[in-house]
Amino acid sequence: MKERLFIAKSKEHVKLEEFVRKQFAQAKCGSIEVQYTPVVTRIILHTTTPGLIIGSGGERIKETVELIKKEFKIDNPQIDVQRIEDPDIDPIIIAQTLAASIESGVNFKKLGNFYLQRIMEAGAIGCEIVLSGKISGQRGRRERFVAGYLKKCGEPAKRDVLKGFAVANPKLGNIGITVKIMLKRTELSMNIKKPEAPKEEPKAEKEAPPKEPSKEEPATEQTEQIVNEEGTEE
Repeated sequence: MKERLFIAKSKEHVKLEEFVRKQFAQAKCGSIEVQYTPVVTRIILHTTTPGLIIGSGGERIKETVELIKKEFKIDNPQIDVQRIEDPDIDPIIIAQTLAASIESGVNFKKLGNFYLQRIMEAGAIGCEIVLSGKISGQRGRRERFVAGYLKKCGEPAKRDVLKGFAVANPKLGNIGITVKIMLKRTELSMNIKKPEAPKEEPKAEKEAPPKEPSKEEPATEQTEQIVNEEGTEE
């Protein structure tokens, strides 16, 4: 019984998130958080254009709140809008921007390399952009752009890697866009050290070859005495 309740709750959460994104399709919405409390159901929207969501005098938010009450039968929903300070690090915003640019006809290779560079310059440790679908012909294929260090599995991949997904609808067919950004350096990546270059051993000094004895040997004491004695006899 408990499993059914969890599944039903998660389905309601996904439907609510999709409904809110459709309502504010013109604005670029990042992550959407839903906080359930006994008194209030708070929906937190992270966006780069809060003015489009709020509207003049908060009319659009009031309309959306009334629709949520009718569709999902939530008693007291509240929408909280927060501005994204750095959109170059939000994978959902980047995926939506890539989708809009591909639909307008921009070359996908230029887009991939351009946003890859922007993400890394914004302070990310690693990022990955994957485009899959009918990118440049009737046959579907997959293009991948990678830079930096990115965890693929384990707890660090769930905790430190942000994921975003969007779908572009060009003339040839749908293109799925997946963006992954790693912001926090994990302990494992901190411990990874670059291989040190082998140290050069100091070369042993070459020993000088022994000097050959000169042919003219210096006169010894005995020869000096003999010479002196011969001189005295004469």
